[in-house]
Amino acid sequence: MRARRLCSRCSTFLMLASAAFALSLSPSHAVEPVQKVVRVGFVSPFSPSTAPRGVRTFWERLNELGYVEGQNLIVDARWANGQYDRFPALMAEVVEHKVDVLVTYGTPAAIAARKASSTIPTVDAAMGDPVRSGLVASLARPGGNLTGLSLEWGDMASKWLELLQEMVPRLSAVAVMVNPDNPVNRDFAKDLQAIAPTRGLKLRIIEVRAQAALDRAFKQARRDAHAVLVVGDLTFEDREQITSLAAKQRLPAVYYLRDYVDAGGLMAYGPDFAVLWRRAAEYVDKILRGAKPGDLPIEQPTKFELLVNLKTAKALGLTIPESILLRADEVIR
Repeated sequence: MRARRLCSRCSTFLMLASAAFALSLSPSHAVEPVQKVVRVGFVSPFSPSTAPRGVRTFWERLNELGYVEGQNLIVDARWANGQYDRFPALMAEVVEHKVDVLVTYGTPAAIAARKASSTIPTVDAAMGDPVRSGLVASLARPGGNLTGLSLEWGDMASKWLELLQEMVPRLSAVAVMVNPDNPVNRDFAKDLQAIAPTRGLKLRIIEVRAQAALDRAFKQARRDAHAVLVVGDLTFEDREQITSLAAKQRLPAVYYLRDYVDAGGLMAYGPDFAVLWRRAAEYVDKILRGAKPGDLPIEQPTKFELLVNLKTAKALGLTIPESILLRADEVIR
């Protein structure tokens, strides 16, 4: 059952309260006091109740850096609830409030933010390749009003296929579920199709735009492949249904976020998103203290994590190889 939706102000309060609690348990950090009241816009592709758990580290880090809602911080939060077509309206609402910095997540959100304003500093916590998407001139000097963190999907794609081959003996076909409305996913599918033959694999690209298509997609994956790779995107909102369908169809699956494994998924490999969100908060702090976003290099993740769910493996009748278990950062038993 989907959790009850929270209001944006309540969600923001809860996230900041969590940050304050975390700070009470750790040594204080010496930071230069923030003398003025600042307004931060926060537009998320998700809903307050389904956002990745790494998001809370953004608020925790912002709090560590001296920003406290009700004192020197005003937050304008908006939630797309997994619907990309809501981005233009949400971005317009936030821009109208004349925020000092706009924070968001993902390439579709970054594109919508750029269309809404070419002047408001924008920090994206997890874009695809912004150069390939035409969002910035270069990673080193992005120019314009956008900066943040970028994901290199090509390298991860190769790793995902490698993990599936280690896990599933004699694997020959992999189904890849993507939302084609995200330009990053279209590029990602092309990269995968170029990599797969070098590993002796055939790919079946299955387009998923909405929750209603998931059951059909997994039945098709079962017919055409022996394992599945799920690219988050809109499907992240429905991760519990996705992991349940993968189990129902007895399909080994690899995901890009640990939240899928927490929801019963078999395996996840990808950047540590808590680190990305924490770094995004530091970018916001730099901008609020005078840095220009166009001068701040867009960073790529350096910390990745591998998670394995042995309960799910047992239910699927799989034995996770020791080679994977030894490399895992966390094993759910």
